[in-house]
Amino acid sequence: MNKISAILFVFSSFCFAQQNQDIEKPVRNLFIGMKNADPVLLKSVFTENAIMQTITKDGMVKSDSVQDFILSISKFSAGDLEEKIIIDAIHTDGNLASVFTPYSFYLKGKFSHCGANSFQLVKQNDEWKIQYIIDTRRKENCKEIK
Repeated sequence: MNKISAILFVFSSFCFAQQNQDIEKPVRNLFIGMKNADPVLLKSVFTENAIMQTITKDGMVKSDSVQDFILSISKFSAGDLEEKIIIDAIHTDGNLASVFTPYSFYLKGKFSHCGANSFQLVKQNDEWKIQYIIDTRRKENCKEIK
């Protein structure tokens, strides 16, 4: 009986790890697209009506257009922008996933700021896409991610 339990545990762990990799893919591709200044890759990670927001220092929520974000990133050269993340948590329920990522942001190789991203993803046509992202940005109390 212990062998069967062990086999089931290994199999379920593999399935869970694969699901997490699928969920992480658009998040990781977002940052690859930023680093490579690749508007095609950037556009591919978002749903058609995705929302981007930032929490300002004074606690206000500022909205940004995904299209404007992609356009602004495409004006940089490859390697100018790098956001290093740690995937801290992934939660799922059916076609909904939540991903939380502390980050350090670098502009042309120099540390700029840090914060955290909170992503809401939806599974559409068997593919995970970013529906919503909100982040914080600060220059103090940062632990740089290497």
